[in-house]
Amino acid sequence: MKGARTQAADALVSSPSTDPIRRVLSAVGQVGVLLAVGLLLLTVLLAATGHAVGPALAALVRGAFGSWYAITSATIVRMVPLGFAGLAVAIAFRAGVLNVGAEGQLLMGAAIATALALPLHDTSPWLAIPIMIAGGAVAGSLWAMIAGVLRLRFGVLEVISTIMLNFVALNLVGWLVRGPLQEPQRINPQSLSLPPSLQLPVLMEGTRLHAGVPLLVVTAAALGWWLFNTASGFRVRSVGANSRAAHSAGEIAVGSTLLLTFALSGLLAGMGGAVEYLGVTYALYENFSPGYGYTAIAVALLARLHPVGVLGTALLFGALEAGANAMQRDAGVPNVVVTVVEAVLILLVVALDRWRARSAAATGSAGSST
Repeated sequence: MKGARTQAADALVSSPSTDPIRRVLSAVGQVGVLLAVGLLLLTVLLAATGHAVGPALAALVRGAFGSWYAITSATIVRMVPLGFAGLAVAIAFRAGVLNVGAEGQLLMGAAIATALALPLHDTSPWLAIPIMIAGGAVAGSLWAMIAGVLRLRFGVLEVISTIMLNFVALNLVGWLVRGPLQEPQRINPQSLSLPPSLQLPVLMEGTRLHAGVPLLVVTAAALGWWLFNTASGFRVRSVGANSRAAHSAGEIAVGSTLLLTFALSGLLAGMGGAVEYLGVTYALYENFSPGYGYTAIAVALLARLHPVGVLGTALLFGALEAGANAMQRDAGVPNVVVTVVEAVLILLVVALDRWRARSAAATGSAGSST
């Protein structure tokens, strides 16, 4: 009986596609196909809306990669919040938790980091900055755990609860920047600007490249190691593969694992909000996030839910967003055109995953029947 349980548990997380080289080649091929489809779709949309295709695409590339400043101060800077939120979504989806609330968790992380800035004003930055990032991470974690408790205690689907919590967080931030956290003059709906001493260090003079970039890389690498090399990471993957089998065959506490996943996912998104506040905006205001938490779903799916892969896809979507702003500024093309392309890419990734799952299921059925 014990041997059967061990075999069943191993089957939860093992497959022929676990070879690292094959997995990387498959991911690279998929990204290449999706990029080609996205470029074709963007070309069609530009032509259909009456815009000059050549100048618009040139502006897109220029805004993302046209200069060293564009790369470091636009593309990579946008990669950071997308990366943290993408990690949040990837970890949640790995456990079968459909956390689409990274947007709200990111906002709560930024809000708490802002609230901590005032009492820490005269504190050493070596102490104050880690406290603000940790505070933002805890805030995001607690915000996500609301949805976790609702699911485990009352059976509320996290897709619904996390979406609703996004709107609660958005309106809460709006109230904060018009009330308790508003700047002293009460002129603009935003917080007091963060003093330079509490801002994340700039890595390269003359750019906006800040210390949040290496923090993101280290976090992604640590998550990748944890997910594939620890017992708790194994439990997360097992529950995501099949929660019933994980409970019966692997004797895994599914409820505790799910709650851990909610907490970790929110922690990552909240950290992203705090880092964005400390490294880029230096103030909290309405519409603080242009939808990073939603774009993060595409970031995670395109990375096949692998933490290290999220770095690459976050860079890709950071380039798209940076290029979209340049395209709007230099060629007069609304950046919503790129948003449409991103949405189609999300649908394509979901469709590919569904097709792959059905193919694997059909192959398995055929093999068992023989």
